[in-house]
Amino acid sequence: MDALDLSRWQFGITTIYHFLFVPLTIGLSVVVAALQSAWHRTGRAEYLRATKFFGKLFLINFAMGVVTGIVQEFQFGMNWSAYSTFVGDVFGAPLALEALLAFFLESTFIGLWIFGWDRLPKRVHLATIWVAAIGSNLSAFFILSANAWMRHPVGFTVDPATGRAHLTDIVAVLTNPQALSTYVHVLGASFVVAGLFVVAVSAIRILRTRNGKADAPQADHEMFRRTLRAGLATTAIAGIVVALSGHNQAQLMAQYEPMKLASAEALWQTEQPAGFSLFAVGDVEGSRNHLNVQIPYLLSFLATDTFSAPVQGITEIQAQNVARYGPGDYVPDVPVLYWAFRLMMGLGLAGVGVGVAGLWLTRRGRLPEQRWMYRVAVAALPAALTADIFGWVLTEMGRQPWTVVGELLTAASVSPGVSLAEVALSLTVFTALYGALAVVEARLLWRYVKKGPEPVPVAGSDSGDEPLVPALGY
Repeated sequence: MDALDLSRWQFGITTIYHFLFVPLTIGLSVVVAALQSAWHRTGRAEYLRATKFFGKLFLINFAMGVVTGIVQEFQFGMNWSAYSTFVGDVFGAPLALEALLAFFLESTFIGLWIFGWDRLPKRVHLATIWVAAIGSNLSAFFILSANAWMRHPVGFTVDPATGRAHLTDIVAVLTNPQALSTYVHVLGASFVVAGLFVVAVSAIRILRTRNGKADAPQADHEMFRRTLRAGLATTAIAGIVVALSGHNQAQLMAQYEPMKLASAEALWQTEQPAGFSLFAVGDVEGSRNHLNVQIPYLLSFLATDTFSAPVQGITEIQAQNVARYGPGDYVPDVPVLYWAFRLMMGLGLAGVGVGVAGLWLTRRGRLPEQRWMYRVAVAALPAALTADIFGWVLTEMGRQPWTVVGELLTAASVSPGVSLAEVALSLTVFTALYGALAVVEARLLWRYVKKGPEPVPVAGSDSGDEPLVPALGY
């Protein structure tokens, strides 16, 4: 193992850890804004209590996401200086937009929302959480635009003298089809996670109420019945977005990243029509499968919208890449991609299935009596988060051996002056730090979930000209 291997492990670990907080921040910001909007429209106290309760959980998650995101960015200068030198001129624009526009917008208005409960009129205060939610979603767009450029670089030229990429068309970068499709897909997945988070927390609180816990009064039952239903609906609707955008992602893979698609299917030879693999056992060295259970025609449809189109295999694409880029191994880790793809789809569909089934079971104001159903609802949240992780593993490892497809190899991206011992030290420190942060995050979330919502006496009437929002819990 050398510095390159450890640098890849470190970046993978920190990126995946950071991404655990990202989808929940994106989706939960909108959920909290929607709950406050419901209170603003109806004046019902349970919506205010739900806003306060889930707002605290959102803020804990947001703070952890900021901390882990800053640590992640250090690595561009520490371990990947050659990569940063190459992409710096291109990445400068979208990342500057993310920092100066989206993140500052998000953080500033979250501050106004936190400290404006007893200082701002209701409508102004409601606007602050919506602006923060918009900022959170804009931030994701700019970051994903930069990431998509690595998979399908557009709007740039390479200076032959310096070997650096120079931005020529920021509009092309921001309207990159890979960026737009990935953004919709990640947004849908984020709302699945946020919906299941609300479902899991609501299920825990309902179970505690039924168990007669002192911190779960019967008065909370109706509030959490409503939030449970809202979380289930969010999950089901977002699941449709994920499925449709995922189909579009498969088509873009076939067009721009055929090696990733072929590796994710363990498709060694070009097939026409191509079936979707359900389970395969193969020989990577021999470039063949000993066993491959397939759904006929389905891969051709996913990749091209037709049931008879050919899908290129790994062997053919490898030969094309050698002819185009020179000798080398351009095949990513096939077993990792193959199982990451299936675990992403399987766990994601399981989470969405809980949302759809839960909507049916909670129709007409009813709630399931069986306790195991609530436990399944709680288990769906880590399933969805794990699906997101495997989705990023597929996205990032499927690009290998490139950091920028067709332009910069991963082996040429690592910092030349960083030693194995230095990377090992930083990896150890980051792992210990992130382990401690995980404990802090889990304890804080569980503390507030267990404590439950605080009583919210709504002072005065909602009538009149823009009364101030009561300060409760902040």
